[in-house]
Amino acid sequence: MKVSARNALKGTVTSIVVGAVNTEVTVEIASGVEVVAVITKHSAESLELVEGKEVYAIVKASDVMVAVD
Repeated sequence: MKVSARNALKGTVTSIVVGAVNTEVTVEIASGVEVVAVITKHSAESLELVEGKEVYAIVKASDVMVAVD
């Protein structure tokens, strides 16, 4: 796999919540550290996602902000 995005986080699918149009996929990238992605239902089916499958969470964003109260 080759992608231009610099932030590819390898992890394991821990949860899949299928909706009518979208699917919420939770990926554990380290012990106790999770990333949640919302992808199309069609994409989830095409990727054959199941709990326990190793995947990459790829973050493609122009900005990341940090805030405090």
